[in-house]
Amino acid sequence: MHTPVTIIGAGLGGLTLARVLHVHGIAAVVHEAEPSPMARTQGGMLDIHDYNGQLAIEAAGLVDEFRGLVLDGRQAMRILDRTGAVVFEKADDGTGGRPEVLRGELRRMLLDALPDGTVRWGHQADGVRALGEGRHEVTFADGSTVVTSLLVGADGAWSGVRPLLSDATPEYAGTAFVETYLFDAGTRHPATAKAVGGGAMFANGPSPDRAIHAHRESGDTLHTYVQLTKPLDWFAAIDFTDPAAARARIAREFDGWAPELVALITGGDTAPVLRPHHTLPVGHRWDRVPGATLVGDAAHLMAPNGEGANLAMLDGAELGKALAAHPGDVEAAIAEYEREMFIRGATPIDEAVLLESLFGDDVPQSFIDVLAEHERTS
Repeated sequence: MHTPVTIIGAGLGGLTLARVLHVHGIAAVVHEAEPSPMARTQGGMLDIHDYNGQLAIEAAGLVDEFRGLVLDGRQAMRILDRTGAVVFEKADDGTGGRPEVLRGELRRMLLDALPDGTVRWGHQADGVRALGEGRHEVTFADGSTVVTSLLVGADGAWSGVRPLLSDATPEYAGTAFVETYLFDAGTRHPATAKAVGGGAMFANGPSPDRAIHAHRESGDTLHTYVQLTKPLDWFAAIDFTDPAAARARIAREFDGWAPELVALITGGDTAPVLRPHHTLPVGHRWDRVPGATLVGDAAHLMAPNGEGANLAMLDGAELGKALAAHPGDVEAAIAEYEREMFIRGATPIDEAVLLESLFGDDVPQSFIDVLAEHERTS
């Protein structure tokens, strides 16, 4: 079987690429290891930025559909100290550039905007090999193969396509999230629901090695990311197959914190999930390999900073636009895309722009202090 554009991975980057190609009349097939769109939960809230993610949505022709997914009020933000005292608060007045949507609904929007059959579910890519002249063969777990003149790795942190282009492998960044959910929080945990507020809540202690982040999702659900700076061996000593014991062990790291904050850990309605942070080297790049490229985490994996999904979508959109702008010249299109993508991947977030985006003209000193301490210790 031969197809002109083969995308490995049906995450946000791969689906955005497929959609932008479709807008321009270019056929693509997306191969995804998961057996169905609902095979697993797709994560929590995403703030889609007006300077990258929203540009991708515009290129995909889905602005109206996206606006229909935005959860009103979720751009509200508050910063607490470990006693639960509010040190900064900002309401969502509807004018910000970072509207919040659920990742799963955003993915569904992209899937619904593709022709039937574009995504081949249950297609685990087991191997890729170069055939010469820009052609590659992908072998799947069921033994089937596909030969393509353009292979795009949109397959995330542990990309199976990346080794065609680069020897780089992800390394542990020294931090991890432990993820939990509270359901019906307003009824069952009213003090905690009040502490989180209507949008995002960040609680920081005197040390930068631990924090609690939570977000109000749809309805009365609170989604929590407990951030800890620990070696992987420390997490390996916790039995995450025993949810109660794992919650208790994580909660001990927050002894002395306000009970309404600790309840985000101890009161969790789901088993805590460990999510270690891995990164590729800043500025990761490769020499041009005919007929293959990468988007999203496969290309520039970084620790969570609010930009990953946005950059993956922008990668997909920019690659799709480049291919449309260079009909019949895949190499020119990829070279143009990679040149700009390497710049994006090598450019750290401008903290001044980030703070302006988050807080406008009223940047809290406490948050500046957190950034300064992080810079000092990193």
